[in-house]
Amino acid sequence: MTLSPPIIGFIIFAVLAGSAFAGWWARQRLPTHHLNDETKSLVSVSMAVVGTITALVLGLLISNANTSFIARNGEVTMLSADILRLDQMLRLYGPEANPARGKLLQFAERKANDLFPESLKDVHVDNESTYEVLKQVEYLMLELRPPDPRRQWFLQQALLHAAKIGNTHWLLGQVAGQGTPKAFVALVVFWLSLLFVSFGLFAPRNLVSALTLVFCAIAVAGAVEMVLELEQPFAGVLHISPLPMHKMVYGLNELNSPI
Repeated sequence: MTLSPPIIGFIIFAVLAGSAFAGWWARQRLPTHHLNDETKSLVSVSMAVVGTITALVLGLLISNANTSFIARNGEVTMLSADILRLDQMLRLYGPEANPARGKLLQFAERKANDLFPESLKDVHVDNESTYEVLKQVEYLMLELRPPDPRRQWFLQQALLHAAKIGNTHWLLGQVAGQGTPKAFVALVVFWLSLLFVSFGLFAPRNLVSALTLVFCAIAVAGAVEMVLELEQPFAGVLHISPLPMHKMVYGLNELNSPI
């Protein structure tokens, strides 16, 4: 069973907070000579190295995840624009293209529902049956016989936009599910656990220290969760806006209403 990013974030928070309080607990039971200034200096320097590596890796992961999220958002916007442009080319071609336009509307509605269903659990980025509808649009366009250069140009442009729509459909399907390997996430959490153990080991035993460690664990766990959320642009809590696809479907319905 695949765990959702919020659940993984909560698990990471529990691990980090537990690590901090494990270090706090160990401090009460270690002999005094194990916690002298020299030991504290060594632990601080060692954890500074681990902290630097962890900060660099987390920053890189967030940057990559954000770049991927923005790319998927751009692809969805481009998909909606290409569908609108394809419908425009078919509309300019003439009434002979109305069957293809009607099928294109069906594809647009199904694609919008695949990417942005009412329940995020129903997201289906690479729905084969939806792609079959797009293929029917292409078949209907190939049956057209333009009688003059003007309509021939409109048909050529329509075929180009249909190809771009198909490419975007497959691109979204290919990148779906790709993300940071879970083993690497576990390694980062291990580094963070070492840091929090060192925090708790030398933290004073009072309420302010406990709250500081808890809120720090929440912040760091939230950063890791953010990476995982951005890697699920259609199914996560932070998901791509459905507005471009919904506006496109609404526009096609308005344009096709007289058909």
